[in-house]
Amino acid sequence: MDYIDYYKILDLKKDATTEDIKKAYRKLARKHHPDLNPNNEEANKKFQQINEANEVLSDPEKRKKYDKYGKDWQHADQLDAQQQQQRQYQSQGQGYGGNSYSGGFGGEDFSDFFSSMFGGGGGRSSRNSPFKGQDYSADLQLNLLDAYTTHKQTLTVNGKQVRITIPAGVENGQKIKLPGYGAPGVNNGPPGDLYIKFNISDDPKFKRKGNDIYIQEEVDLYTAILGGEKIVETLNGKVKLKVPAGTQPDTTLRLKGKGFPVYKKDNQFGDLYIKWQVKIPTHLNAEQKELFEKLSKF
Repeated sequence: MDYIDYYKILDLKKDATTEDIKKAYRKLARKHHPDLNPNNEEANKKFQQINEANEVLSDPEKRKKYDKYGKDWQHADQLDAQQQQQRQYQSQGQGYGGNSYSGGFGGEDFSDFFSSMFGGGGGRSSRNSPFKGQDYSADLQLNLLDAYTTHKQTLTVNGKQVRITIPAGVENGQKIKLPGYGAPGVNNGPPGDLYIKFNISDDPKFKRKGNDIYIQEEVDLYTAILGGEKIVETLNGKVKLKVPAGTQPDTTLRLKGKGFPVYKKDNQFGDLYIKWQVKIPTHLNAEQKELFEKLSKF
């Protein structure tokens, strides 16, 4: 896999602080976000790289491994183990391929060691050791209606297009794993995996809490007092509801099964909660004011 300089992607120096990384990520993510760059494949690719860089550099442990091993940071544990083995050979006066070492790794020896790890020759058993490919990660932006229905989407990861099916009911921040969609393995090792994180934007009308949906609907004062009907829009269509006479402000009505679909459970839904907001009339004329004054005396 081609080496990607995560520091360069985020326009940072290697001594950048955690706060520097956070600020750089937010700035670049806003600039290259798919919602602001529709049908722009280059911006989409850049956005994926920014997310990948942030995921590694914002994690102290991952960053430490990346600083030490670069693109092979996910094999850090195996590489450390191989180095430890090499030191043991070295302390016994033995080296790979029959050579002796009197000191630590240096220059050409260090390069040869890495070359042997990844198929370049110079090693014995390590030369053919298989390693799993690097995992990829990507963020996918959805709106609430996208998350409400099962549908397909295509996203670009590391320059390749991946078409996935998104099950209805995914939650904000949820991650799914696509095995085998990461980087190719090393020395015939298995490919890495792809982890997709869903970012679901807030909806101006529908508020989601788990699988339940909450909305507010206005009714005029006369309907609240006398009763009547109100057509309300839900996520799967409009419904006509009865407003009982004497409905008080902030009265909440529950519609069972009209909420959000339960993730990967067919025909299971949360509930819809409707809070009635009574609209008080303004700009009353003299006659209307007189009527309310008469009512107030009862």
